[in-house]
Amino acid sequence: MNVRDFGKVAVLLGGRSAERAVSLRSGAMVLNALRNAGVDAHPFDPKQRDLAALIAEKFDRVFIALHGRYGEDGTIQGVLELLGIPYTGSGVLASALAMDKWRAKLVWQAAGIPTPRYELLTASSDFAAVVSRLALPLMIKPANEGSSIGMSKVRAAGDLEEAYTLAANYDSVVLAEQFIDGIELTAAVLGSDALPLIKLETPREFYDYAAKYEASDTRYIIPCGLAAGAEAVLRQQVLAAFATLGCSGWGRVDLMLDSAGTPWFIEANTSPGMTDHSLVPMAARHAGLSFEDLVLRILELSHVG
Repeated sequence: MNVRDFGKVAVLLGGRSAERAVSLRSGAMVLNALRNAGVDAHPFDPKQRDLAALIAEKFDRVFIALHGRYGEDGTIQGVLELLGIPYTGSGVLASALAMDKWRAKLVWQAAGIPTPRYELLTASSDFAAVVSRLALPLMIKPANEGSSIGMSKVRAAGDLEEAYTLAANYDSVVLAEQFIDGIELTAAVLGSDALPLIKLETPREFYDYAAKYEASDTRYIIPCGLAAGAEAVLRQQVLAAFATLGCSGWGRVDLMLDSAGTPWFIEANTSPGMTDHSLVPMAARHAGLSFEDLVLRILELSHVG
């Protein structure tokens, strides 16, 4: 595809979610790469500008570099479909479903895709009983946040209520999820392909916000260390998990591999980070795609409602 065929492109960045700071960084890198490739690209922060300007200023296509609420949850996707502007990533339903960790797990369970056991928590939950049923340690997370915001790893039963309170600050739906002890992997999806898996290692309790965006001691291991055949099988399972949620275009799927070699799917991300610490560009680079190649391919895969 000739870059001129993309027309005038808006890079949506910033937004109103708790992940605004990361989105600004992702958007700036995407914008620079598109411009370097010759695309007529312009920044557009929906927190500061009326979305009607997308029509008034005659944008032909949108690259969504928003993360979290109002950018990754189907909201902006629905607006763009109403406006008739093609956009990157998954459609409305898949975006909303993947953003909601609880309902995504329900769909995966129904489809026979392994995902860790969990329970929903409320302020009146019997926390001791939850610990008894799921066992420690537990991952406590708000259902509709990304970048590990509001998430905690609970090793002691007495810490569960505090972890719930933290997560509930970000969402009314809070999950207590069985912790899978094993290898943490992430898989970027680009079109119909799953890119090489990345193994994540951090000295922190888990791969939290700091490990993702701030720490210098997080290890990203690619190749991930699995035998080629085993990785190929996992990559096909990743594509199936992604497709089951209706996701398309591009994204990322996070999973754990237990000691028996069983994959446990944690979540799908329909608008992953594109910063200098981000995983999709890292996997693409290993597959022979530069950052510019990657953003052009994502733009080429735009969703048309």
